[in-house]
Amino acid sequence: MRFFGDLCDDLARSVAFLSRIPMPERHFVDHDGRLSRAVRAFPLAGILIALPAALLAALLDVFQASSLFTAFLIVAIQALVTGALHEDGLGDTADGLGGGRDRESALAIMKDSRIGTYAAVALILSFGLRVSALAAFLPLLSPLGAASGLLGTAALSRTAMVWHWSRLPPARRDGVAAAAGVPEPRATSQALGSGALLSLLLFYAAGIPVTAVLLAFTAFALAVSGFGRIISRKLGGHTGDTIGATQQLAEIAVLGALALAI
Repeated sequence: MRFFGDLCDDLARSVAFLSRIPMPERHFVDHDGRLSRAVRAFPLAGILIALPAALLAALLDVFQASSLFTAFLIVAIQALVTGALHEDGLGDTADGLGGGRDRESALAIMKDSRIGTYAAVALILSFGLRVSALAAFLPLLSPLGAASGLLGTAALSRTAMVWHWSRLPPARRDGVAAAAGVPEPRATSQALGSGALLSLLLFYAAGIPVTAVLLAFTAFALAVSGFGRIISRKLGGHTGDTIGATQQLAEIAVLGALALAI
């Protein structure tokens, strides 16, 4: 019973960290704000966070709504539920990497709340690529398949955050990610294992072909590992922004692969 109680606490803390969904206060009693163990629940939290968008996708599919209209609504609902947290990370990271001459200037730019040219371009591409990918393959799936495919992608993209977070040290000591702690090795393994398993089960439930699933996982691995190497070289470590950007890049990679292969 204690295991399930701890898991519920970790899930609630993960959902609260990754979204604007209110969680009961009882899950935060005596909590110091660190997520070292709670990251194990990130894949499941991703599923819960994406559930409203998945239900909407299934409903609109039943009513045979325009695929492009449906895709835009899905992305809009996801941004609303998360408070555009991951998009903010992508934009700040793009500005830092694009405009920073060195590590220090890049980190300084990333702390600036203003949106620069690189952020604007990155966000336009992020929304455009996700919407076009969703519009391409959602009509080819059943209502249940559309919902399951979205949930599987959500679980995998939050798994990417833990992978990136655990591989690199903090780039600065006063950042959000540094304050949240370093993922525990056991929690990291649980997140990676459960994220992959949940995604596979949901993709199977969606009726997605095996070749499409393999391509999606390959794209996921290449995107997350490649981005991690770039961040390590440019910044020397992760920040809260790069963790959010990893979620966006992983989601784009997975959705793009599904659009190509289904």
